[in-house]
Amino acid sequence: MKKYLVIGNPISHSLSPKLQNYWLKQNNINAVYDKIKLEENEINGIIQDIKKQKIAGCNVTVPYKKKVIPFLDKLSKQAEQTQSVNTIIFEKGNLIGHNTDIIGFDKAIKSLNFNMKGKKILILGAGGVVPSIVFAIKEMGVSEIAISNRSKQKAEDLKILFKNLNILEWGNLTNFDVVINATSLGLNNEKINLDFSKVGKKKLFYDVIYNPVETNFLKEGKQLGNITENGATMFIYQALEAFKLWHGIEPEVNLDTLRLLKND
Repeated sequence: MKKYLVIGNPISHSLSPKLQNYWLKQNNINAVYDKIKLEENEINGIIQDIKKQKIAGCNVTVPYKKKVIPFLDKLSKQAEQTQSVNTIIFEKGNLIGHNTDIIGFDKAIKSLNFNMKGKKILILGAGGVVPSIVFAIKEMGVSEIAISNRSKQKAEDLKILFKNLNILEWGNLTNFDVVINATSLGLNNEKINLDFSKVGKKKLFYDVIYNPVETNFLKEGKQLGNITENGATMFIYQALEAFKLWHGIEPEVNLDTLRLLKND
């Protein structure tokens, strides 16, 4: 039986095993998918297990999407451009890093029927999935992308990958069309202590967190009269692309798939 994993720290919130095992069963694939909390010094051991095919493939979540790169043989074009890997496959003797977060975010926004063209975007956070989101929204033709992170230097570092980013001091919020929470604040019911009232109303508040279903960031966005959306659809579509890479099959996404995550 083949074994697949998601690695990260923290990892307890991840519903990847629930979703991937559901699709494995649905498609009669003799495999199992698990999650493992790793310390940074344990990354190489897991990667070597993939190379030896003790583990058939792996997903990567925070804080290791960049840190796994030195251990890989090749990167897909999008993983190279974003310096972010969330899916590892073993192909023809090589460990290849892919980034399926980009297409996951793209499909999630399109499923909302929200037109990003010409919009002003604020992203909170600068690690993990942020390069993928920036890459995706640049393709959507937005007018401005601003990044605000508690550690300003980390936000400034993103300008190495992407030009024309505006870096804002943490808490310096003005009028935006879309606010995206790409921090981990909310995983454990934390609040983002920022004043979002200056952002305006009827804007899109998007949280990449999908578990819990409604973070304090989304609750506040809703109270201020905005459209809110969590990261469930993005999570499903990035997982779907990983499943396709490993198994060559596109699993079905329907109401049952979404219900699977909500019933946790």
